[in-house]
Amino acid sequence: MPRVVSGEFRGAILLAPKGDNTRPTTDKVKEALFSIIQTRIAGADVLDLFSGTGGIGIEAVSRGANSAVMVEKDGRAVSVIRKNLEKIHAEKDDRFTVLKTNHLAALESLYEEGRRFDVIFLDPPYRIAHRSLCEIGEFLGEKNVLKEGGIIIAEHSSELPFDTDVINLQFNRSCSYGLTMLTFFSKG
Repeated sequence: MPRVVSGEFRGAILLAPKGDNTRPTTDKVKEALFSIIQTRIAGADVLDLFSGTGGIGIEAVSRGANSAVMVEKDGRAVSVIRKNLEKIHAEKDDRFTVLKTNHLAALESLYEEGRRFDVIFLDPPYRIAHRSLCEIGEFLGEKNVLKEGGIIIAEHSSELPFDTDVINLQFNRSCSYGLTMLTFFSKG
C-alpha cells in the first residue's frame, strides 16, 4: 500500500483502487522525486495529472505545497482519492482540489480559471505516457498553465520508448528507478 512519506501527513497509509488500472507511484520513486524537487515544493501550486490514488498531490501538500489539484478520469480512482483525503482528515481542506475529468479537459478548465502551477506531474498509463506528454506540451504552447520557472515531470516505463524531444518542452534530465523513470522538463 502506498503511504505518505514525509511532512504533515507522514505515515498515512493510502488506499489504492482494486485491479490493475491504477499503478500507484512506489514509495521509493516518490522519495526520490521529492528529494529532487524539495526546494521547489514549499509554497508551490502542484498539478497532479492521472492522479490515481492522489498520492503525489497529498505528498506535495504534506511537504508544504500551497495547493494540489488532482485530476483523474476514472470514477473508482476519484472515489479512492476522496477516501484518502478523508483518511488524512483533509476532505474539506481547501489546499486540495479533485477533478473527475481527463487531462486535456482539466488543463483547459484550469487555464480558463486563471490557475497556474509551479509543478505539473503526470503519471499516465505507461503505454500512453509519451503521447500524453506531447499533448500537454502542445497545450502549453497555446495556453500556459505553467508558472515561470515551473517544471513538468513525467513518470513512465524505463522499458518503453520515450522520446525526450517534445514540442514546446525542454528536456532537463531523466532518472531511472528499476522499471520506472522520471523525466523532467521545463517550458521550451
